Amino acid sequence: IKFLPLFDRVLVERFTPETVTKGGIMLPEKSQGKVLQAKVVAVGPGAVNQKGNLQPVSVTVGEKVLLPEYGGTKVSLDDKDYFLFRDGDILGKYVE
Repeated sequence: IKFLPLFDRVLVERFTPETVTKGGIMLPEKSQGKVLQAKVVAVGPGAVNQKGNLQPVSVTVGEKVLLPEYGGTKVSLDDKDYFLFRDGDILGKYVE
């Protein structure tokens, strides 16, 4: 199934949480922090501003972004979990 977000929405896939520390210690689920980093999978065309012009989304497919701790809509596609955020809710993107 191909999914295309509407308006200024961004579909992201969160990275998996670390289960082992750098020293090799296994972490239980309760002590694993919530993963706030994700990869952009799909983006909408953008939102229309007050003047009627299309304001494009500020991220592109494949970029690594920082998400807020709470929010987003969970979407399950092909037995994988994705999250849908508004472009304005994304806190930032990682640049190398």
